[in-house]
Amino acid sequence: MPSASSDSSSRSCRSPEETETGSFRVLYLDDDAALVRLVQKHLGRLGHDVVHAESAEDMLKHLDAHTFDVVVLDHYLRQTTGHEVLAQMRSAGLEVPVVYVTGSNEARIAIEAIKSGAADYVIKTVSDDFLSLLTSAIEQSISNAQLRAEKARAEEEIRRGKERAEALLAEVNHRVANSLALVASLLRLQISSAPSEEVKAELAETQARINAIAGMHRSLYTSDDVRRVELDRYLNRLTAELDNSLHSPERPIRLLLDADDISISADKAVSVGMIVTELVTNGFKYAYPPGTAGDIRVSLKRISEDEALLRVEDDGIGIDPNSAPKGTGLGSRIVKSMAATLGAGLQYLEDTKGAVAEVPLNLKTGD
Repeated sequence: MPSASSDSSSRSCRSPEETETGSFRVLYLDDDAALVRLVQKHLGRLGHDVVHAESAEDMLKHLDAHTFDVVVLDHYLRQTTGHEVLAQMRSAGLEVPVVYVTGSNEARIAIEAIKSGAADYVIKTVSDDFLSLLTSAIEQSISNAQLRAEKARAEEEIRRGKERAEALLAEVNHRVANSLALVASLLRLQISSAPSEEVKAELAETQARINAIAGMHRSLYTSDDVRRVELDRYLNRLTAELDNSLHSPERPIRLLLDADDISISADKAVSVGMIVTELVTNGFKYAYPPGTAGDIRVSLKRISEDEALLRVEDDGIGIDPNSAPKGTGLGSRIVKSMAATLGAGLQYLEDTKGAVAEVPLNLKTGD
């Protein structure tokens, strides 16, 4: 049996726009010419067009050259069966709906055809009911095929719209990250010309906060999902930037990161980045006496499917959570405010060497 051409699947079934209201085209494969003429006469009175194919080869030629709304396929043919023809249609990618016709005592054959992809079946009888049942099966099969086609087009349009929106969002994140990087560069110039060390320190902290937000936007536009941030990659870049800006001979401190593969929404990622920035900066400034080496460890560990724990700790002089904050206290207020948006809030562990700050993270989508 010859195969259909590669574009036959798109040309063998008419779209809803091509199908006239109340009218459809039928390709009927049956070696019983008398029965086909009876069907042609009956459907012709209803305004429909029925084309007779006498063999499977003839049917494929028609499908290759013209468009049809439905194929009516008889089971018993001279050199093959409808099951074999149906299998070859599907392997050739012909998606036109098929109404299967078989003898009155052969329901098993019809059911097997349905399993093989036929849209409906009709039991062939000598009564007048056959024509009405066949007409109803044809109309229903065409209607269902059109609904599936419309659904597929709608889903494709949604997919394309989603891709366009994500591309636009990625571009927005790219531009925001670049703009924030420019602001951070301007602050760096201002730091170099600041009149006092105190002003330089305050500007440096502001620069670190801006870099944390810029890093989040950078993570979004380099991610496969522009709505969520991969925290391990984000924190790896963030801690590298903090180490580069804070490490000095007066502060010979190692900054270590151990983060699980966790992704969260962009707004939560900003909070995590700001918390890490503030706690690490405080650790560099206050955890160890000047000139003393030590470690600051940042860890992010998944506790359960919906929970994770952010932890920043050192082995320094420790901290009294009830004492007044050093400096302006802005960093402490930022950390507490951001931690409250992530879950249970910030807590410092007691009876530990150095300072250990923990922030539980609620990972539930939409929370």
